[in-house]
Amino acid sequence: MSDRDPYEIIDDLPEVPRLPGHVVLSEDADRALDAIGMDIVHHAKACVRAFGDFHLALSGGSTPMPLYERMMIDPAYREMPWRRTHLWIVDERCVPFDHEKSNFGQIREMLGDHADIPPSQLHPIRADEHDADALYEAELREVLAWREKGHDRLDFVLLGMGDDGHTASLFPHSPALHVMDRLACFNRGSTVTPPDRVTMTYNLINGARFVGALVVGKKKAPMLHRIINGTESAVEIPIKGIAPVGGEFRWYLDADAARWPV
Repeated sequence: MSDRDPYEIIDDLPEVPRLPGHVVLSEDADRALDAIGMDIVHHAKACVRAFGDFHLALSGGSTPMPLYERMMIDPAYREMPWRRTHLWIVDERCVPFDHEKSNFGQIREMLGDHADIPPSQLHPIRADEHDADALYEAELREVLAWREKGHDRLDFVLLGMGDDGHTASLFPHSPALHVMDRLACFNRGSTVTPPDRVTMTYNLINGARFVGALVVGKKKAPMLHRIINGTESAVEIPIKGIAPVGGEFRWYLDADAARWPV
């Protein structure tokens, strides 16, 4: 955690963007990481008290990696109940885990090898298998079925957003956007950034108890402006399809992402 005064008054924060859901606006990316990190800990403790465990789905990519590192070394995260946490992967490239582009490989190196999570509670997507989507869906259904009906869902899904508005591996005009009867599916084709992917679907993500989108940096400002002011559909801007049913959607932005693009 930052050692700055938590009650410091910041005069140059932009106006909070009028995005769907709730917006947490921070001065900079460092504080945005702290905001979502502390919410993860808060929800983890609450879910463990209520259900005995916590189901956390994490995204890969460069934006959240500093958060995962922080959760391992910062004393502020000591209360995170890792032994009661099930760790899921939001999406995965169709590569082996030892490939540099494997989301699970990176997350395992950062968290799985150091957090006190039992190996049986690490749930990778084996995306280099021909039936990876079916295997992952079956595992989700089997593990979540231990929960009481109505609570058999993910507790916290951490998403990012690409400059093109994609989230998870749900890319603009890609086939997975139209999959409504699955929890996970392959996403392939000319509109998917190579290599092929396996991704959680809208159906699974929107069934979560809490969804957080970590969006930082000035490169994201134009897309946020389009989301707020445009009329484009989720087919064109996939993150617009995130709308939890019976859950909460929260954006974690820094000032650079929230400023009006010029």
